[in-house]
Amino acid sequence: MLKSRTLLLSAFSALSLMTAQAFADPQCTDAPQNQWQNPETFQQSLKAQGYEIKKFKQTKTNCYEIYGHNNKGQRVEIYFNPVNGEAVKTEIED
Repeated sequence: MLKSRTLLLSAFSALSLMTAQAFADPQCTDAPQNQWQNPETFQQSLKAQGYEIKKFKQTKTNCYEIYGHNNKGQRVEIYFNPVNGEAVKTEIED
């Protein structure tokens, strides 16, 4: 009984770690914030590219993150490097 309980706890712990990693925000930069693009200017550049931004935030992992729609009308969640503006992770809903 003790052996099966230990095995069950080990399996649960491993699954919890894998789940946490799967949903973790990406790390976008290690650069200090004084090197980041201005958030308002950055959002304006995205809007000029055709993005509709519903929500914009700065993550704890040093990214700019948007929720909204791309220039094709698809719903998106995108993490950007705030220094160079490159997309680090993109999720598009079909």
